[in-house]
Amino acid sequence: MKFNKFFFLNFFILCIILSCSDSDDSNSSSSDNYDRQALLSNIVNNIIIPAHNNFKNELDLFKSNVEVFDNNRDITNLQQLQNQFIEAYKAWQHIEMFNIGYAEEIFYASKMNIYPANISRISDNINAANIDLDSNSNQYSAQGFPAIDYLLFGLAEDNQSILNIYLSSGQDNLTMNYLNILSDKMVENTDLVIDYWQSNKESFINSSGNSSTSSLNMLSNDFVYYFEKGLRANKIGIPAGVWSGELPQNVEAYYKGNISKLLAIEGLQASYNFFNGIHFGSNQIDGEGLYDYLAYLDDTNYSDSTMFIGLEDDIVSSFENSMQKLLLLNDNFVIQIQADNIKMLEAYDAIQQAVVRLKTNMLSILGISVDYYDADGD
Repeated sequence: MKFNKFFFLNFFILCIILSCSDSDDSNSSSSDNYDRQALLSNIVNNIIIPAHNNFKNELDLFKSNVEVFDNNRDITNLQQLQNQFIEAYKAWQHIEMFNIGYAEEIFYASKMNIYPANISRISDNINAANIDLDSNSNQYSAQGFPAIDYLLFGLAEDNQSILNIYLSSGQDNLTMNYLNILSDKMVENTDLVIDYWQSNKESFINSSGNSSTSSLNMLSNDFVYYFEKGLRANKIGIPAGVWSGELPQNVEAYYKGNISKLLAIEGLQASYNFFNGIHFGSNQIDGEGLYDYLAYLDDTNYSDSTMFIGLEDDIVSSFENSMQKLLLLNDNFVIQIQADNIKMLEAYDAIQQAVVRLKTNMLSILGISVDYYDADGD
């Protein structure tokens, strides 16, 4: 792709001027005539809120299964609980990127999915008289999905041995008590985040300006951050040893094992859907998304230049190439890393191509500054 350096310089200067003139979180218009409010409305009403409601339904079912298992601890109820854990974990992948508003305030994502789980701290919590999961950040890796992954799949080698641990001491079983505490906390935090969206969705949609604190700017940054750190680095890069030696013990859902690929695919699909404005739960219906915003700018501001023309389609192609690489992997990333880590690194490289297009090209053309620190230089 050939870059016109003088065009880029003028565009960059224009972005700085517009950013300075719109420095607050008011509802001022953006630097172009695109209807950012329509984009925000589609994302909030047709993606964010439905995805959160779906996750709440799956999490509530999981909590119900915890209660059933607590009342009748047998193999059948343990297996049903394990199966519902997977469904809830899949649903989580579609909301993890929305670390904004009240979710950011309460460190929702950190309390739900920091992995690997800290087994030593989990053990301390199980045996503690009083547990405060909000006491400090050290508790993040002792709760949420990774901690429950350990409690349901990692306590012993097989389900019968795991069940025996829950059967010991009867109703006073400390491990069962901790499982209840964790599931209650996940439901509590999820309800708070959903309440936030229901109460603040109109003001969020109306914040359609182009400032560092306007809704679309923050949302775009959160999306790119998730794609770069949550998907590329955490799910693939760190376990595969991109920055250090191989760390298969750092894969997502390490104890269940054979769903690490499934969760990565869900995360990538959620990213694809968000970028394209596809309504949650439907591959047939889409509204305004970042794809449409970039296409609009292609058709208006940049019709006389080759710069960034077709970027939206390049991003879609990068998503599709990343998906193809993920589909080649073993269901269990631990096995994949140990058997043929090259394929993991190829999946990382494919996702990295999309990171560059999103973070460097897309945010630049939208006039949105990166608002997070990048320690690995990407």
